[in-house]
Amino acid sequence: MLLIGVPAGYLMISAAQSRSSGRDKEAKYSATGLSPGYPAKVQQRIYQVLIPHPADRVAYYETNNWKTSRLYVQFRTTEPGLDTFLDALGVNRADLKKGAITVGDRDKKITGWTFTSKGPWWGLTHSQKNPAPTQDVVVNMSNPVLPMVYVVSRTVP
Repeated sequence: MLLIGVPAGYLMISAAQSRSSGRDKEAKYSATGLSPGYPAKVQQRIYQVLIPHPADRVAYYETNNWKTSRLYVQFRTTEPGLDTFLDALGVNRADLKKGAITVGDRDKKITGWTFTSKGPWWGLTHSQKNPAPTQDVVVNMSNPVLPMVYVVSRTVP
Protein backbone atom coordinates (compact mmCIF):
# COMPACT_ATOMS: atom_id res chain seq x y z
CA MET A 1 0.00 0.00 0.00
CA LEU A 2 2.82 2.41 0.89
CA LEU A 3 4.46 1.82 -2.49
CA ILE A 4 1.30 2.92 -4.27
CA GLY A 5 0.08 5.64 -1.87
CA VAL A 6 3.26 7.76 -1.76
CA PRO A 7 3.69 8.12 -5.56
CA ALA A 8 -0.04 8.76 -6.00
CA GLY A 9 0.04 11.48 -3.32
CA TYR A 10 3.08 13.05 -4.95
CA LEU A 11 1.33 13.08 -8.34
CA MET A 12 -1.75 14.81 -6.86
CA ILE A 13 0.35 17.51 -5.17
CA SER A 14 2.48 18.03 -8.28
CA ALA A 15 -0.59 18.34 -10.52
CA ALA A 16 -2.20 20.90 -8.19
CA GLN A 17 0.99 22.98 -8.09
CA SER A 18 1.32 22.82 -11.86
CA ARG A 19 -2.27 24.00 -12.39
CA SER A 20 -1.77 26.83 -9.89
CA SER A 21 1.47 27.89 -11.57
CA GLY A 22 -0.24 27.89 -14.97
CA ARG A 23 -3.05 30.11 -13.67
CA ASP A 24 -0.52 32.54 -12.17
CA LYS A 25 1.40 32.75 -15.45
CA GLU A 26 -1.79 33.15 -17.45
CA ALA A 27 -2.89 36.05 -15.24
CA LYS A 28 0.52 37.70 -15.52
CA TYR A 29 0.82 37.44 -19.28
CA SER A 30 -2.80 38.28 -20.08
CA ALA A 31 -2.74 41.44 -17.97
CA THR A 32 -3.59 44.67 -19.72
CA GLY A 33 -2.56 47.83 -17.97
CA LEU A 34 -0.70 48.27 -14.73
CA SER A 35 -0.57 45.45 -12.20
CA PRO A 36 0.24 46.06 -8.54
CA GLY A 37 3.67 44.89 -7.43
CA TYR A 38 7.30 45.14 -8.42
CA PRO A 39 8.68 44.18 -11.81
CA ALA A 40 11.20 41.35 -11.64
CA LYS A 41 14.79 42.37 -10.86
CA VAL A 42 15.83 41.28 -14.36
CA GLN A 43 13.17 43.61 -15.88
CA GLN A 44 14.41 46.46 -13.69
CA ARG A 45 17.98 45.84 -14.93
CA ILE A 46 17.09 45.45 -18.62
CA TYR A 47 15.01 48.63 -18.66
CA GLN A 48 17.31 50.43 -16.19
CA VAL A 49 14.41 51.29 -13.88
CA LEU A 50 15.68 50.53 -10.40
CA ILE A 51 12.90 51.14 -7.89
CA PRO A 52 14.40 52.68 -4.75
CA HIS A 53 13.78 51.61 -1.18
CA PRO A 54 11.47 52.64 0.36
CA ALA A 55 8.73 52.71 -2.25
CA ASP A 56 5.02 51.99 -2.18
CA ARG A 57 2.08 52.24 -4.58
CA VAL A 58 4.27 50.24 -6.98
CA ALA A 59 2.70 48.98 -10.21
CA TYR A 60 4.07 47.99 -13.60
CA TYR A 61 3.22 46.69 -17.05
CA GLU A 62 5.48 45.39 -19.81
CA THR A 63 4.80 45.25 -23.54
CA ASN A 64 6.94 43.55 -26.16
CA ASN A 65 6.80 43.34 -29.91
CA TRP A 66 9.30 42.94 -32.70
CA LYS A 67 9.93 46.68 -32.88
CA THR A 68 9.98 48.07 -29.31
CA SER A 69 9.76 46.75 -25.77
CA ARG A 70 8.40 48.98 -22.99
CA LEU A 71 8.22 48.82 -19.21
CA TYR A 72 5.73 51.13 -17.50
CA VAL A 73 6.36 51.67 -13.78
CA GLN A 74 4.86 53.90 -11.12
CA PHE A 75 5.85 54.22 -7.48
CA ARG A 76 5.81 56.62 -4.57
CA THR A 77 9.06 57.15 -2.71
CA THR A 78 10.84 59.59 -0.41
CA GLU A 79 13.00 62.61 -1.32
CA PRO A 80 16.21 60.54 -0.90
CA GLY A 81 14.54 57.70 -2.83
CA LEU A 82 13.83 60.04 -5.75
CA ASP A 83 17.46 61.16 -5.73
CA THR A 84 18.61 57.51 -5.67
CA PHE A 85 16.32 56.65 -8.59
CA LEU A 86 17.46 59.62 -10.69
CA ASP A 87 21.11 58.92 -9.86
CA ALA A 88 20.72 55.32 -11.08
CA LEU A 89 19.49 56.77 -14.42
CA GLY A 90 22.53 59.02 -14.60
CA VAL A 91 20.55 62.24 -14.08
CA ASN A 92 19.64 64.43 -11.12
CA ARG A 93 16.85 66.76 -9.95
CA ALA A 94 18.32 69.70 -11.85
CA ASP A 95 17.53 67.77 -15.07
CA LEU A 96 13.81 67.72 -14.24
CA LYS A 97 11.85 70.46 -16.03
CA LYS A 98 8.80 71.98 -14.33
CA GLY A 99 5.59 71.34 -16.24
CA ALA A 100 7.21 68.80 -18.59
CA ILE A 101 4.88 65.84 -19.13
CA THR A 102 7.25 63.65 -21.11
CA VAL A 103 5.01 60.56 -21.27
CA GLY A 104 3.23 60.53 -24.63
CA ASP A 105 -0.48 60.12 -25.35
CA ARG A 106 -0.09 56.50 -26.49
CA ASP A 107 1.60 55.54 -23.24
CA LYS A 108 -0.93 57.50 -21.15
CA LYS A 109 -3.73 55.57 -22.83
CA ILE A 110 -2.09 52.21 -22.09
CA THR A 111 -1.49 53.01 -18.42
CA GLY A 112 -4.46 55.22 -17.64
CA TRP A 113 -2.14 57.98 -16.40
CA THR A 114 -3.69 61.44 -16.88
CA PHE A 115 -1.32 63.83 -15.06
CA THR A 116 -4.20 66.20 -14.39
CA SER A 117 -4.30 66.09 -10.59
CA LYS A 118 -2.70 68.65 -8.35
CA GLY A 119 1.01 69.19 -9.10
CA PRO A 120 3.52 70.58 -9.62
CA TRP A 121 4.59 68.10 -12.27
CA TRP A 122 8.22 67.72 -13.33
CA GLY A 123 9.63 65.61 -16.15
CA LEU A 124 12.59 64.58 -18.24
CA THR A 125 13.54 62.26 -21.06
CA HIS A 126 16.75 60.33 -20.56
CA SER A 127 17.80 59.34 -24.11
CA GLN A 128 20.43 56.69 -24.69
CA LYS A 129 21.87 55.04 -27.78
CA ASN A 130 20.25 51.70 -28.74
CA PRO A 131 20.14 49.07 -27.41
CA ALA A 132 20.20 50.91 -24.05
CA PRO A 133 16.73 52.02 -23.00
CA THR A 134 15.35 55.54 -23.13
CA GLN A 135 13.26 56.62 -20.15
CA ASP A 136 10.48 59.19 -19.95
CA VAL A 137 10.07 60.22 -16.31
CA VAL A 138 7.28 62.31 -14.79
CA VAL A 139 7.27 63.22 -11.10
CA ASN A 140 4.33 64.60 -9.12
CA MET A 141 5.73 66.81 -6.37
CA SER A 142 2.38 67.80 -4.81
CA ASN A 143 3.80 66.16 -1.69
CA PRO A 144 7.55 66.87 -1.99
CA VAL A 145 8.32 64.59 0.95
CA LEU A 146 6.66 61.64 -0.88
CA PRO A 147 6.94 62.22 -4.66
CA MET A 148 5.04 59.97 -7.04
CA VAL A 149 7.13 58.77 -9.99
CA TYR A 150 5.91 57.56 -13.39
CA VAL A 151 8.34 55.98 -15.86
CA VAL A 152 8.14 54.63 -19.39
CA SER A 153 11.33 52.85 -20.37
CA ARG A 154 11.59 51.70 -23.97
CA THR A 155 14.22 49.73 -25.77
CA VAL A 156 14.68 48.55 -29.32
CA PRO A 157 15.87 44.93 -29.40
